[in-house]
Amino acid sequence: MKHIFKQGTDRDAPLLVLLHGTGGTERDLLPLAEAISPASSVLSVRGNVLERGMPRFFRRLAEGVFDEEDLVFRTKELYDFLADASRQYEFDRGNAVAVGYSNGANIAGSLLFHYKDAFRGAVLHHPMVPRRGVALPDLSETAVWIGAGTNDPICPASETEELSRLLEGAGASVDVHWEHHGHRLTGSEVQAAAGWFGRHFGGKGTKHSG
Repeated sequence: MKHIFKQGTDRDAPLLVLLHGTGGTERDLLPLAEAISPASSVLSVRGNVLERGMPRFFRRLAEGVFDEEDLVFRTKELYDFLADASRQYEFDRGNAVAVGYSNGANIAGSLLFHYKDAFRGAVLHHPMVPRRGVALPDLSETAVWIGAGTNDPICPASETEELSRLLEGAGASVDVHWEHHGHRLTGSEVQAAAGWFGRHFGGKGTKHSG
């Protein structure tokens, strides 16, 4: 998978796995990583699916209707890629936090739904429920932050609430941050995510002086 790896200044800080939205690239969320945890190493991945020339992480049948067969396949593809990348770049696979927006948040959510050890935590900006009617793994060691819009036309509030319930039902610690800016990723939402990250991961993402 096309990607960028950047070595951080704090090897103990969680690695950030960046997952872009529809039409994005592996460069889109680099400023987001800098805002959330500037000392972290970063692995930013480009989705392998094209929809009318726009990169995505899995196919969809229509707006908000996922191709579940492809979603399961692409979820495993990304899971395996992260394992390979951890060996290539020598980072701790158990100390990775996903940071995804829209389609990227959805594939991150799918990884949480399918694999107990997918991520130590996840920052999900405007995600949807990736799958329904499946048994989730034990997520009692996983912390999840969700950024949502009360008026999001793509991801209604009820979808956010359902996703939160499902993750909490699997044992995850879930925090939901609400804004009123539709599906947009705003500066205030990024600040809220950064504050949550600092509280949950010991502030290790702060820059070192000197």
